[in-house]
Amino acid sequence: MDNNVLYNQQIGMVPPQGMPQPMYTQQAMTHRETDETKNMKGNFVFFGGVTLLYAVFYVICMFRNDAGVAILPFVVASVVYLNVAVKKLGLVMKKGGVFYVVAMLLLAVSTFCTDDGRIIFFNKTGIFLLALSLMINQFYDTKSWSIGMYFGNIIMTWFASLGEMFQPLTDAANFFKKGNSRRNKNVLYVVLGVVIAVPLVVFVLVMLSSADIVFREVSVSFVSGMDIEAVIEVVFRIAFMFFATYWLISFLCKRTLNTTVKDNRKGEPVLAITVNSMLTAVYLLFSGIQIVYLFMGQMKLPEGYTYAMYAREGFFQLLVVSAMNLVIVLISISWFKESEILKCVLTVMSLCTFVMIASSAYRMIMYIRYYYLTFLRILVLWALALLVVLFVGVIVSIFKKKFPLFRYSMVVVTVFYIALSFSHPDYIIAKVNIENATEIITATDRDNVLSGRGFFLSERRYKDYYYLSSLSADAAPVVIPYLEGLGYDVKAIYENESGEKADYYDDYMEYGTPYGDDFGYLYIENLRYSTENLGIRTYNVSRHKAIRCIEEAAN
Repeated sequence: MDNNVLYNQQIGMVPPQGMPQPMYTQQAMTHRETDETKNMKGNFVFFGGVTLLYAVFYVICMFRNDAGVAILPFVVASVVYLNVAVKKLGLVMKKGGVFYVVAMLLLAVSTFCTDDGRIIFFNKTGIFLLALSLMINQFYDTKSWSIGMYFGNIIMTWFASLGEMFQPLTDAANFFKKGNSRRNKNVLYVVLGVVIAVPLVVFVLVMLSSADIVFREVSVSFVSGMDIEAVIEVVFRIAFMFFATYWLISFLCKRTLNTTVKDNRKGEPVLAITVNSMLTAVYLLFSGIQIVYLFMGQMKLPEGYTYAMYAREGFFQLLVVSAMNLVIVLISISWFKESEILKCVLTVMSLCTFVMIASSAYRMIMYIRYYYLTFLRILVLWALALLVVLFVGVIVSIFKKKFPLFRYSMVVVTVFYIALSFSHPDYIIAKVNIENATEIITATDRDNVLSGRGFFLSERRYKDYYYLSSLSADAAPVVIPYLEGLGYDVKAIYENESGEKADYYDDYMEYGTPYGDDFGYLYIENLRYSTENLGIRTYNVSRHKAIRCIEEAAN
């Protein structure tokens, strides 16, 4: 019997097998009480207080801090908070949560080691999803969940937790009704009094200031030293984090997620065999052409096409088709009855997809040879490598029903992304592209700074200076020495002490794309904006290195 069904029988939600199964409404499920729900209500002072401290600590770490070192103690605090909450609810932290915790910590470290806004965004998204998965894993047995079921329950948890909007107030009201100690009540009365008084005090201040000029001047002089916008933002962030966290814990305590693992393989395999066979026939023909034309280069190309032109197109289309094939194979093994013929067809389709992935990767590499690196091109190669490893797991799952495909996929995606986040793509882009730039610095500087031409790049020189100017501080160890070799007074421009091109950023915004040597002024302007507020909370390794590079350039 399913563990969750057994649990529901024990708390009276599901009758024993053989008895009529009642239909529970969503309202009944929302108001159900588990042991965890009762523990949470009975310990409102603890959960309310700890959650409030957690929200305050979040603001201390993350207020106006996009990628500072403070994200690491915040992630640690998140894990500690969950551990304390789970133990207080009478549960035990599962050993499987170690993977989630380690991955979250690595992403936190990656965040304050990079200045790349794209990586920072994906890191924070990954930390959030891993934290949510860790929470769900503590309340449910997720070992047998499918990929669709897992992501569906993650989305359900996030949105359904909004239904717990009034739960903190309800728990507080229930706490007051009980005969709890006077001391705990006084604490709650103080907190409630502050919450009620703050908007009233603001309203009274506004009204009295408009009524008396002397009081208004005194109030203005007092408030002028305060950043009202910052105060409002701090209060909002604390309130948001407190309620959002409380809602999530409250929702998970009710255990209302659908945990019934059903065998959905009821579709007739003939349908899947027909569709996939037709697709596979096309893929076999395409794969044969790729092997002969692209990899071996032994057949005549269409008129007007060179081998290089043929190789430098189609990589995005092949990436899309490869990803589509992954979805088709997953649907086929999840929704259709077992069939040896279907397994063979899906295996051939998967093998053809490997050829398509290789073709896409080869085309992208050829494209990079002539047009050099960008973040998107690196991301395409990363996605193709990821698809290869995912398809290995898919092929295994075709023949091994109990293969934990979801857990395999989650580990693979997490490990691959962590590797990408630590790779500093902007540094790689700058190093490869600048080594082959149009503007050549002196031979001495080139020997000191650059390592020579790429191992496979074409003779065409790199000249997309606009793209170079948009790189993050990750690229500074390469870009700054290059600018110095071109004759830039890097430190003077950074400190805005040089009259020449001092307002280049404004000129760029008004007149358009920079070109030639001018790209350096915009890059240094961007560095100034990203590194101007480094402190204890906001310390960032990549931005610190950029400042060091500027200081070294001046010596």
